[in-house]
This record gives sequence, structure tokens and C-alpha cells, in this order.
Amino acid sequence: MERLLETLGRSCALRPWRTITAWLVAAVALLALGQAAGGTFVNDFRVPGVESQKATDEARDHFPSFGAVDSQIVWHAPDGKLDTPERSAAIRRMLTEVRDQPDVSGVDRPFPSENGRAATTSVSYDKELGELDKAHYERLDDAAEPVRATGLDVEFRGMVVDLGNEPTTSAAELVGLGAALIVLIIAFGSLVAAGLPLVVAGVGIVAGTALVLLVGSVMDIPTSAPIIAVMLGLGAGIDYALFILSRFRADLADGHSPSAAAGHASAVAGHAVVFAGGTVVVAILGLNFAGIPFVGGMGIAGAVTVAVMMVAALTLLPALLGLLGHRVNALPLPRLRAARRAAATPGEAEHSAAATRAGRWSEHVYRNRIVYACSSTVVLLALTAPLFSLRLGNPDDGIQPADLTQRQAYDLIADNFGPGWNAPLVITVTDGGEDRAGKLTAALKKDPEVAVATPPKISEDGKAALLTVVPEHAPQDKEVSDLVHRIRDDIAPRALAGSGGEALVGGSTALLIDMADVVGQRLPWVVLAVVGAGTLLLVGMFRAPVIALKAAVMTLLSIGVSFGVITAMFQWGWGLDLIGVDKTVPIMSAVPMLLFAVLFGLSMDYEVFLLSAVRESYRKTGDPRRAVIAGLSSTAGVITAAAVIMACVFLSFVSVPETLIKIIGIGLAAAVIIDATLIRMVLVPAVMALLGDRAWWRPGRDRAAAGGGTGAGPGAVTGADRATGSVGSGSGAGGARSESG
Repeated sequence: MERLLETLGRSCALRPWRTITAWLVAAVALLALGQAAGGTFVNDFRVPGVESQKATDEARDHFPSFGAVDSQIVWHAPDGKLDTPERSAAIRRMLTEVRDQPDVSGVDRPFPSENGRAATTSVSYDKELGELDKAHYERLDDAAEPVRATGLDVEFRGMVVDLGNEPTTSAAELVGLGAALIVLIIAFGSLVAAGLPLVVAGVGIVAGTALVLLVGSVMDIPTSAPIIAVMLGLGAGIDYALFILSRFRADLADGHSPSAAAGHASAVAGHAVVFAGGTVVVAILGLNFAGIPFVGGMGIAGAVTVAVMMVAALTLLPALLGLLGHRVNALPLPRLRAARRAAATPGEAEHSAAATRAGRWSEHVYRNRIVYACSSTVVLLALTAPLFSLRLGNPDDGIQPADLTQRQAYDLIADNFGPGWNAPLVITVTDGGEDRAGKLTAALKKDPEVAVATPPKISEDGKAALLTVVPEHAPQDKEVSDLVHRIRDDIAPRALAGSGGEALVGGSTALLIDMADVVGQRLPWVVLAVVGAGTLLLVGMFRAPVIALKAAVMTLLSIGVSFGVITAMFQWGWGLDLIGVDKTVPIMSAVPMLLFAVLFGLSMDYEVFLLSAVRESYRKTGDPRRAVIAGLSSTAGVITAAAVIMACVFLSFVSVPETLIKIIGIGLAAAVIIDATLIRMVLVPAVMALLGDRAWWRPGRDRAAAGGGTGAGPGAVTGADRATGSVGSGSGAGGARSESG
């Protein structure tokens, strides 16, 4: 692989304009194709195989209008006078105008609240959600202006309204890029070098987003997926470019020509980029095995964008490096350059490692390895502890920002109708007859959690009935989930016993409850599959099972910290005011799977980068102590810069109004920060020190043959060893030696 990557990097560097032009043309073409194909992003919370999905399918078979795309209108009188002649006339005119709008198939009669302060109705559409757009919501909102002029509040919610209020990321992207630029300037001491990763990431984001839009024309991609994809793409793209650029600058300093340096950087650092990026892509694509299209769609969007970023780092960046050559160090900042240590030559790297701050720290950790291994593990477990109270919940409008119309409509319904009106359950009764459906309604009314149970609506063919059940509590409350399971396990079977009929509990609330249940059941298997695959990949790369097992455990610790942090913040309420969330929320069911897949891949970036440098030194010296010190010293600067950049990018997306994005941003940032500090700089060197030569043990080979300090030494390294390659080949991982300390 290294030879192929070197050929690719050198070829792009020798033909820079051809490569750059190809990238620009591809980005523009993909964007045009995506828009022409009509790609859109929709929230479709289908979960094939669960009871709520079966209930929806049965209802559609017997009630053709069931499940049509709709929007809900909520009117509210702040002064309590909703039905004055002027206001009633304005509402009637609004409804007449809405009925005449394009693609509207019907408007229900307004349903007033018992307190007389509010009313609501539903607007149905005769098109699929993918055929509607933002204009449909804008027409609804325009029709409400005359009603608002009478002093009434008019708010909206529903799938069409979501299309008109999709969150944007432009401000978050600018903040993230600005923070990344500052870190890169400090890391490289040159404005030109600092700008290159941002250019590569910018072009990659355009191409990746356009490709996701194109994918959205043939399958359902959630509205939050493009934001998550941009978040991951920016962080990963800048980091991948940082690794290769660091290696390139080191090779230039060693006297290589620009094209040779670009090729060698692509072979050495690019090897880690391919492994780390490929792990991220495979892990995220594994979300499709969860069997939940909503989760799988987010995984596909993220995987596509990360894959594009990986290709950009391996092709577009070498082209830019070949074009710039030695000018990559242009526009230096003298103070920053003077403060940096000169790059060590390959022969000096081992001897100068202990002279750097990172080298002195790693030697300190090595001497006190038991203390640091135990204390860092205790801290990590303490940060993970909140995970054990994690509760998977249901995303709904109640967790939206307070200024969005969906949230305001949600609150108005809860305040004037009752919280359960935001969580109606729709029960489909098949082959039970009208009498049995009526008996089920009577049984439901006796349950203390049921606020309203409507009389059954019989289908035209007489083979099915629909019942609507309004709970006492809000959609995210545990009482609603308990009610759904109680109806399925107890109330419905007893009411329909002996009739041959079946009651299926459906509706959006039941569907989200089923999604949380499915995630809870399948998450352990997804974790097992991803960890197993990642461990096998590490075994294949390092030929050291103990190293691979240690890496998997370290990754699980960083992921556990991420889950613990988001649980403490979003469920316990710690620091919510700082990020603009006004109430605690359960962790949405899609988040654990998504975070686990992404973090496992991202954690491998630092793991491969550090361990490759440690192994390179160990193969040369056979001394585990010197290997740990040299490896940490040579990679500390780049790992720190990469982690700070990723954390800044992830945290910048906390400004996006959608709570799901805030949870993911906080979770990713927490894991990256802990991974690059407490784990990579403390726990990993401490554990490596405790393991010593045993870390590099291979089945079927003794310690000396593995390169340990007896007899064979580094001379025992075989052709198989060399074939596996290393990020740190030659002179430190990824050229990080020029940034050590």
C-alpha cells in the first residue's frame, strides 16, 4: 500500500494543476447534480419490523388517508378571548386560503381547548415529503399574518414545518475554521502552511456535502445528517491534512525535492490516514446494521464525507504541496518560529527525545507508571460513571430551541390541552369487530395514565378500527413508554381475548419508543462487532495482539467518558445554560450508536499515530523505555494540535440550535480532549511501561525474535515487519519530530 500511496502522491505533486482542476470541476459538478436531482433531507423515523411500524402499515391498508404528510396549526389567545367575531372570521379566512394552497388535500375543523384559550387543526398534503419544500411552510406562515394582526399567536409544527426550519451551520463552520486556523498557525509558524489544511478541508466539504445531497435524491437522509457530516468532515479533513503536511515539511528539511517529499509523506503519513479514515468509514457504515433507516442515513452521510476528505488529503494536498514546494513555509511568524525547536535528524531523534517537554513528561510517567496507570484509570472511570444512569429517549419538538415555532406550538398544546396531546398513540385493531374495539376503548379509559380514549373509527371495509389514546404525560416521560408496553402486554390481549383480533400500538410516539428499545437491544452487538473488527485491523497492522487489545480498551474508555459527559450534562442538567438548552432531555436513541461508531474510528487516528512511532523506535533499539519516550516525544505536538482542532470544530457546532447536534458536538469534543490528554499522554505510556517487551509479543515467537532486548535486538525484524509500514518510518511519525514538545 505504501508504494501505491507514494506513486499517487508523487503523481499529483508533479501534475498539480491537473489535479486541482479535476477537484474543482468534480465539486461543482456534484453540487449541480445534487441540486438537479432534487435531493432533500427528511426526518423519517421508520423502524422496520417493530409493532408501531406494523400498526402504521395496517392502518394505511384500511384507511387510505392515514399517514399523509401533514402540518399542525395552533392558535392561542394571550388574553383568553379566542372566539371573538373578529378573530373567528380571521381564522376562517386563513383556513380557506390554506385549503387553496398547492398540494393541500384537506384541512380539519379546528379543535378548541377546554379552557377556551387555544385551538388546533391539521393540514394534510397529497404529496410525499420528498416532493414538498420550504415554500409550503412559508405559504402557511404568510396565511397566518392576518390572524396575528388580531392579537392571536399562531404557531406551526409537523413534517412540512421542519422542512422550512432546517438548521444552518454557516456560523458554526466559520467559528470552527477560525479556531483551527489559529491552532495551525501556532503549530506550523507559517501562514501558508497553516492555510493548506483549511483549503483542503473546504474543497472536501463542498464535494462531500454535494455528494450527500445527491445520495439524498435516492434514499432518505435525516435533516441533521448533513450537519453531522460537515462536523466530522471538517475535523477529520483538517487532521488528515495536518499529518501529511507535517511529514512533508520534515522531508523538505531533510533535503528531498518537493515531489519526492510529497510522495514520501503520502506513503508514510498517508498510510495512517488510510487506516484511520477507513476505520471511521467502516465503523460509521456499520450503523446500517442497526436496522433503523434514520440511524443508517446519518451513518451514510458521515461516511461519505469522511471518505471524500480522506481522498482529498491523499490527492489534492500533494498537488498543492507540489505546486508550492519550499514556499509552503512562506509568510513565517518570527516569534513562533523562534520558539519552536529545530527538527531533529533521524539519528538524533532517539537521543534528543528526553530533552523535549513531552520527552521529559513521558520519562516521568515511565518512572511512576503504577501511580499514573491507577490514578488515570480512576479518573476515567469517575467520568464514565454517569453513563450508568443513561436513559434513551425520544426526539420531539419539546427539545427544540425555545424560539422555534415547533417548540412554541408544542408548549402551547401542553399548556392548554395537556402534555399528553403531544404524544397521542394510535391503535390499529384488526379482525376484532366493532364490539371488541369498543371494549378495548372502555378498558383503556380505566388506565390512570390515559387522559382520553376516542371511540373507534371503523374502516369502510369493516376489517379494521382506529383508536386514539392521549396519555397524561409528555412524549419523553417514562410513564408514556410504560403505557405503550402495558397496552401491548396486558390491556389489549385481555380486551380482545377470544375474538381473533389484534391491537397494534402505533403513532409517532410509539415508533420512537420502539426505536429506543431496538437501539438498547442492538447496541451491545454493534459495539462488539466494531471493537472486534478494529482490534483485528490493529493486529494486522502491528502484528502485536497485546497492543491491539490495549488500544481497544483505551478506545472504550474514551467513549465511556463521552457518554458519561453527555449524560451528566443533558440528563442531569450540568452546564445546560452555557449551551442554550433550557431543560434536561433524555439521550436520543440514535446518539449512542452514532457516537460509538464515530469515536472508535477517530480514536484510532491518535492510537495509530502514537504506536507507530513507539514501534519504530522499539524496532531500532529493542528498549521499551526509550521507545515510549521517543514515540511520545515525536508525536505529542501533532497529536495535541490535531486534538485541539477537532475539539474546536466539534464545540463550534454547539451553537447550532438543534439539540441533537449539541449532544453529538459535546460528546465528540469530550472524547477527543480526554483521548489526546489523559489517555495518550498519561495512561498509554504508563501501560506501555508496565507491559515492557510483552507489549510487542507475537504468537509463536519469543521475545528476542520480536525485537526485544535479548540477543536478536532490532536486527531480528523480518520482511513481514517492514511490509506493515509505519507512520513513523524513518524519522518519527508523520514528521511530527519537527513539532515535538
